[in-house]
Amino acid sequence: MELKNAVAVVTGANRGLGRHLAAQLVERGAKVYAAARRPETVDLPGVTPLILDVTDPSSIRAAVDVASDVSLLINNAGISTGSSLMTGDLDAVRLEMETNFYGPLTATRAFAPVIASNGGGAILNVLSVLSWLHPAQLGSYAASKAAAWALTDATREELAPLGITVSGLYVGFMDTDMAASAPTDMKSDPADIAAQALYGIETGLPEILADDTTRQVKRSLADVPTLK
Repeated sequence: MELKNAVAVVTGANRGLGRHLAAQLVERGAKVYAAARRPETVDLPGVTPLILDVTDPSSIRAAVDVASDVSLLINNAGISTGSSLMTGDLDAVRLEMETNFYGPLTATRAFAPVIASNGGGAILNVLSVLSWLHPAQLGSYAASKAAAWALTDATREELAPLGITVSGLYVGFMDTDMAASAPTDMKSDPADIAAQALYGIETGLPEILADDTTRQVKRSLADVPTLK
């Protein structure tokens, strides 16, 4: 997909990876709707702030009405509560699933027909190495990202006839607020991850494996799980 003159909606664009994605899209000549629950927190020059709460279907429908010229949707908004599946608060577990799975699903269902009517384009889902690696202490987050992996693969097949490519971005820790407690030497630069993501969109990669840890985990999927 050609990014120059593309029209992109980036969810969660007010900070972290989403902010870098929006900024780099502007640099490449795209029109960018920088979506956030509180659009007043979007401070990037050259973007159009857009109110969008991925857990609120009415908010998504309103955003579609505004961004009716969209050709690229980046489902970046996400949340991590640090909940385990056995002992974590069930409301927190539900919030992660609502945000990380139902959010991208609802946005994709709403924006895909518009992208198709505009001649086709692309959707990128920002996922995680924890789509494939499921530590108990982050079981809720991992479950939501594993579900989003399945969403990505299924919608890729379903939307291909409409001229829409669907890609997944898989990455470990990034130097963002969500990974603030992780060791610095384990974090990737979100600007570099954003550049890899946009290259993947341009070249139509179905899976964008953005760091060595993610590539290693993907290669190990056929291994038999062992108890620790």
